[in-house]
Amino acid sequence: MHPDAWLVVIDPQRIFADRSSQWGSPMFPAIVDPVRRLAAAAGDRTVVTRWVPAREPQGSWKAYLEAWPFADVPEDDPLLALVPEMADLGHHVVSLPTFGKWGYALQAVTGPTPHLVLAGVSTDCCVISTALAAADAGATVTVVTDACAGSSPANHRAAMDVMALYPPQITVATTDDVLADAAIR
Repeated sequence: MHPDAWLVVIDPQRIFADRSSQWGSPMFPAIVDPVRRLAAAAGDRTVVTRWVPAREPQGSWKAYLEAWPFADVPEDDPLLALVPEMADLGHHVVSLPTFGKWGYALQAVTGPTPHLVLAGVSTDCCVISTALAAADAGATVTVVTDACAGSSPANHRAAMDVMALYPPQITVATTDDVLADAAIR
């Protein structure tokens, strides 16, 4: 992994990992090992994000949480906890009430125009929302295909296909490619 890159592990939480959750990804178990391998390489340059509902949702977020009442819980609810397999990944944790995690809180850790290596869940929601916003703001983004879990395999592939349309700002690569090629930017 490029030494200047920041690994951002998006929302490795029980709400997205547990198959019994309405938002659980069937692909989540398969990304645990690739994410851990990337985090071992990134070391202190690993950031873990968490989705949390807004305390007082505004606009479309109010209707969204009314449509998904099971997810409208306090920030410290066990449903929103990091999965045990990834709870130890980074010293940096950014919790936000948005799909996309790119913004001031993440920039405070990574800087305004970093190289981000994205992994996590859900490829077709929070990962793509983060990738597009970060690239639009000038970040260089690598999305790791086998370290992201979609809401379904078809939705994962569709999101990857969309993100692959944005080179050189966004590139897609496998875990092995990222770990083997320090020049991937």
